[in-house]
Amino acid sequence: MDDIVIHYLEKPQLEDPVFVQGLPGIGNVGKLAAEHLKDEMKGVKFAEIYSKFFPPQVLVLDDGQVRLVQNEMYYVKRGKGKDLVVLVGDYQGLTPDGQYELADFVLKELHKLGVRRLFTLGGYGMGRMVTKPRVLGAATDKALVKEMEGHGVVFARGEPGAGIVGASGLLLGLGKVYDMKAVCLMGETSGYFVDPKSAQAVLEVLTKVLDITIDFAELETRAKQIDQITSKLREVEAVPEGPGKEDLGYIG
Repeated sequence: MDDIVIHYLEKPQLEDPVFVQGLPGIGNVGKLAAEHLKDEMKGVKFAEIYSKFFPPQVLVLDDGQVRLVQNEMYYVKRGKGKDLVVLVGDYQGLTPDGQYELADFVLKELHKLGVRRLFTLGGYGMGRMVTKPRVLGAATDKALVKEMEGHGVVFARGEPGAGIVGASGLLLGLGKVYDMKAVCLMGETSGYFVDPKSAQAVLEVLTKVLDITIDFAELETRAKQIDQITSKLREVEAVPEGPGKEDLGYIG
């Protein structure tokens, strides 16, 4: 097996396509957002990517069958230009080398499809609960920064302080080599839970930029479920320790 293998189910002919990436990461914000987008837009799967840089495992499906872990690409024909290519998947690359190889591989495939503009989606971990998540941004040129600021994206000095790790950042950096304009949209999230509220905040910005209308009901329902869980945890944390609790500390 080669390091990276792509299996095309079909070779779509796309009109001025825009790429959207959302893979597992902090709060699974990008993954949730991209999967919701392709589901709402009824994306058609056209390619599967397999790699030695993914974990060495298969996933067991509900019917008992198995499949290799993978990334998948979907297309959406919009009928008025600006077609979409959406990348989702089970994992990112496990190693720095793998991250670079996968990002470069994907960009080469996108270049063949005519993609010249990228959006990567992810979470920005705050280490605390976030009630109303901001959407932070990073872009490959000043014109894009100004455009995104017009849609409410925050470009704050020193945020994110450590840069953008993983596919969401590498696709921007390497994308410049392929003369692609790129933006990373990051929703604030605690990082403790899967965060549909942050995913919705990111998607609300992206859909405005791309002039897309989708339903957020499913994400809103999932956000309420997470809110209920966090509320119960807060209640537990607020309960004072009763007598004798210290005596149980040794139980592992």
